Amino acid sequence: MQSEQLNYIPIFMQLLLAVGFVAGTIFVSGKLGPKRNSQSKDKNFECGIESVGNARIPFSVKYFLVAILFVLFDVEVIFLYPWAINFKDLGIEGMIKMVVFMLLLLVGFFYIIKKKALDWE
Repeated sequence: MQSEQLNYIPIFMQLLLAVGFVAGTIFVSGKLGPKRNSQSKDKNFECGIESVGNARIPFSVKYFLVAILFVLFDVEVIFLYPWAINFKDLGIEGMIKMVVFMLLLLVGFFYIIKKKALDWE
């Protein structure tokens, strides 16, 4: 093998170990251990609050929209941090690219404000 191919062996070993651990854990937990099912054990339980009613009630789309928008604008910070660290090395070209990026985000932000995506009823 060439030396470049040998550099990937630790990555494949780690991948194999991770997949093996997950598969082994699922297999062992399914095959071993006691299986004592009862009505109180099979009941849904969350946060110490008794379940009341159907769990399949529809959620408002606004909830998911706000969550997606939060993720979208949170990812912005991921791009801003490396840019701020390498600000001097990137020069004027890096500054122009970041201004374009921020303008696109600003346009998106004004769009969601115009569509009233963040207004709760």
